[in-house]
Amino acid sequence: MRVFKFGGASVKDANAVRNVVKVLKEVGYDNTLLVVSAMGKTTNAMEDIINAYFQDKNDIPSKVAELVDYHHEIVSELFPNAQHPIYNEIKILIDEINGFLVWNKSPNYNFVYDQVVGYGELISTTIISAYLKEIGIANNWLDVRNFIKTDSVYRDTTVNWERTQENVTKIDKKVLNITQGFLGSDDNNFTTTLGREGSDYTAAILAYCLNADSVTIWKDVPGVLNADPRYFKETQLLNNISYREAIELAFYGASVIHPKTLQPLQRKEIPLHVKSFINPVNKGTTVGKGVGIEPKVPCFIVKKNQVLMKLSSLDFSFIVEDSISELFKLFHEHKIKVDLIQNSAISFSVCVDNKFGGLEKLLQQLRSKFKVAYHENVSLYTIRHFDTKALETLQNGHELLLEQRGTETVQLVVK
Repeated sequence: MRVFKFGGASVKDANAVRNVVKVLKEVGYDNTLLVVSAMGKTTNAMEDIINAYFQDKNDIPSKVAELVDYHHEIVSELFPNAQHPIYNEIKILIDEINGFLVWNKSPNYNFVYDQVVGYGELISTTIISAYLKEIGIANNWLDVRNFIKTDSVYRDTTVNWERTQENVTKIDKKVLNITQGFLGSDDNNFTTTLGREGSDYTAAILAYCLNADSVTIWKDVPGVLNADPRYFKETQLLNNISYREAIELAFYGASVIHPKTLQPLQRKEIPLHVKSFINPVNKGTTVGKGVGIEPKVPCFIVKKNQVLMKLSSLDFSFIVEDSISELFKLFHEHKIKVDLIQNSAISFSVCVDNKFGGLEKLLQQLRSKFKVAYHENVSLYTIRHFDTKALETLQNGHELLLEQRGTETVQLVVK
């Protein structure tokens, strides 16, 4: 069995949905499970609805209307018959969103986020499943929340592998199945999410539990490149990457592969293919058992909107194990992700991601024990397999705030 993952860009409009069909016809779809993301920028639109719920409820109807209009445009092009059942199916899902926003009493942003944002995936898979049936491709629509079970840490949940394995075993592997990425559910059957870009992880979870032959992530790029073409010029395709190398790239923030995706695949040596949905017959990139990367070229990764903090002891005492342990406990409590650390006898520099907005409260606590200096909106660049030319390329025109260098990897924090 194969697992295919289609992201938002691959299903962003009616033509993109038709292209998914083209891909399936070219590469085959027997014994295949499709994991599909929300269409286009729908997740951002869902976040706008959530923000309106907390900031100004009067904005909710207009935000929901934008969501409806976007999907209605796609549906009306794919299903010209206005009496087609898909129209009512989408209405039911929209009514569920509105209903939740009316009856919900929880002030917990993360809980509300997870209950609302996942409707993007539910709507997209409902549309695509119906369209496949409309053109004669039989398929089973599955609600992934019935299969992937998690804890109740909303927006950053942990998979209960034992229960998930038990549930996924019930999937009929002999037919074409379609389900949602990004989502799971907790013991109370509330929706949980696996983090942004979590659809890749969903594909890996299901592949692991199904003992799949392979996972293919369909992208709008030829495969895994040595740099993100949005930020770097003259990128190169990596033909083959070992699991180890791919995990290193993911750890440092390579956007093509979700950091959690590779571990379950590596455990069962399930190959991961990253291919273009524009040219589906091209080879793309294969991640699997092996050594290093081919070709061996510098790989560039950038994380923007980071915060660089420098902490110094107030009494010139050493920053040692006890202090560092306390610092990491605070980072964990405030959901601050640490991307780089560097310390000396009396100072500790750390580059962090303020994804969950806990920075201000963290700084208040830190100032009671440390002298704190920080820079916001910095960029963290990582170069794997760096050479002199690669370093010169990044250092040109940037104010270098911190550098950390190993034998194969260099990291630069710049303004």
